[in-house]
Amino acid sequence: MAKKKSWLDKLNDKKDPKIKRTEYDFADIPAGSNMFIATPQLIDQYIREIGFGKRIEIKNLRKDLALEHNADYTCPVTTGLFLRIVAEANYEKLQQGKSLDEITPFWRAIEPNSALAKKLTFGQHFLIQQINSESESIEPLAPAGV
Repeated sequence: MAKKKSWLDKLNDKKDPKIKRTEYDFADIPAGSNMFIATPQLIDQYIREIGFGKRIEIKNLRKDLALEHNADYTCPVTTGLFLRIVAEANYEKLQQGKSLDEITPFWRAIEPNSALAKKLTFGQHFLIQQINSESESIEPLAPAGV
């Protein structure tokens, strides 16, 4: 039986980004559009450039990547999958002894009450803790239902 890949293995997989022409409407992408399919490394690199205390919505991340790579849109499905890989892999780095300064600040791109956040193996509280530690807001975030 093959060994299951770690999140870090998935992050470090060597895959090339590509542009695919959509043949039919897909999510928010109309048929005939050029759709960019990123890689986990590109998502990781993008997030590393988000400044301390700043946050970005996934729709803006997708728009920026599409523009940067001469496409009309960025695939919403793979973006979500790759964002999860970035979060899980960097959390693994923390568990292996890296400091917060040495990992990608994925909490700047994931909404704590999003479906993605609820799937993370380490839960939403870590995201909320990191967002609050960087935030100057008067009201800190709390998990849904609290």
